[in-house]
Amino acid sequence: MENEALSFLGFEGKTFLIFGVANKKSVAWRIADIIRNEGGETVFSVQDAEKKAAVAKLFPGSEIHVCDVSSEESVKALAVEVASSGKVLGGIVHSVAFASYSEGLKPFHEVKKEDFMKAMDISCFSLVTVSNAFKEILDKKAAVVTISISTTRMAAENYGYMAPIKAALDSTLCFLAKSFSSFSEIRFNAVAPGLLKTSASAGIPGYVDSYLFAEKAIPRKRALDTSEAANVAAFLLSGASSGINAQKIVVDAGMEINFFDGEIIGKVTRQNLT
Repeated sequence: MENEALSFLGFEGKTFLIFGVANKKSVAWRIADIIRNEGGETVFSVQDAEKKAAVAKLFPGSEIHVCDVSSEESVKALAVEVASSGKVLGGIVHSVAFASYSEGLKPFHEVKKEDFMKAMDISCFSLVTVSNAFKEILDKKAAVVTISISTTRMAAENYGYMAPIKAALDSTLCFLAKSFSSFSEIRFNAVAPGLLKTSASAGIPGYVDSYLFAEKAIPRKRALDTSEAANVAAFLLSGASSGINAQKIVVDAGMEINFFDGEIIGKVTRQNLT
């Protein structure tokens, strides 16, 4: 029907590049699913052939590329491939993170420099590399959304050195928003979820215990669902959020206000009395 009103998110006729889909548990998968259900098109970038095969099963017939985000040459080559189709991107989802726990969990002061720097390169600087490589094929009012964490101030031992890296990511999006403002209205924001049940989180030592604690610390006594974080990401990709830029949006179902929950305190104090 001609002149039919667009949906609230306005994804119809727009193409979005998604980095980081692994499986149906990943935030990136749910974001892509929302975009497609709302009439948008998705192009995927994955780290290797195995992931490409997995994403092809999730989204049959989709355009999927293999790219090493730690390699500037690989990212530039991806930009050329995507541009060759004549596509203009309405946005980019950067759902990429890496950390090595090959030697088990260690105190922060014992973190190996090479592990920290590799994680920084893949989890943080890749946002700069990707944004720079795709700046010419992003719509002038496009949105870039990355995935952070709900707090980088809480020194969660089992999260290791990734919190400082996510803090750098939070700062990086602000500087990208500023530098891109000289030639566009492209926005950079982060969704910062609380603890989620994803494949990536499963590889973090002790994560399950923290996740179970989060279920009790959240006021509603129910853990955060991946779709709840993805819904916010979709909003930030849309024109409906045009006034939001250089922000980190926390999605933790209120956990940060409830650490002195009476039920939790009662269990701890009773345990200490026995």
